[in-house]
Amino acid sequence: MHRLFVALRPPPAIRAALLATMEEGVAGVRWQDDEQLHLTLRFIGEVARPQAEDIATALAGVMAPVPTVRVEGVGAFDQRGRVDTLWARIVPAEPLAALHRKVDQVLNRAAVAPDQRRYLPHITLARLARRGAHPAAVARWTEAHAALSTPDFRLEHLLLCESHLTAAGARYEAVARWPLG
Repeated sequence: MHRLFVALRPPPAIRAALLATMEEGVAGVRWQDDEQLHLTLRFIGEVARPQAEDIATALAGVMAPVPTVRVEGVGAFDQRGRVDTLWARIVPAEPLAALHRKVDQVLNRAAVAPDQRRYLPHITLARLARRGAHPAAVARWTEAHAALSTPDFRLEHLLLCESHLTAAGARYEAVARWPLG
């Protein structure tokens, strides 16, 4: 089985700016490394090899302009009242939401069910341990980086990535890449 997702990868200078926010420690946090920094367009999940090949073929047909975006602020996702993810917001959202819809449409042709969640463009910076980090530490980090912003940058390639789960966390591998524009 292959655990797949569709992503966009920010350029090196943007990844460096994001990595710099991780210098201030928050106990109970597993920071992403440079290889893990990406913007997920669509999580697919586990599929067998024949469906993975159909997905790659479908994604090769995505035609869309290159989105120009920027980082603007940070946030946290929580589940059941416990913060589990720290992230950087990507704006403007609409060009990415439009690309998300196109990806969803072609994935539907490859027998992948539509995504039912609201799409929020972001780059995950950290995952929190099951017991989570202290809420005050998370609040201090989000306040310290609330004004995080970058110059505009272009996301020029659509990536099909595979996630390999390990005891040390997920390792991502780009298995296919297509230019946008």
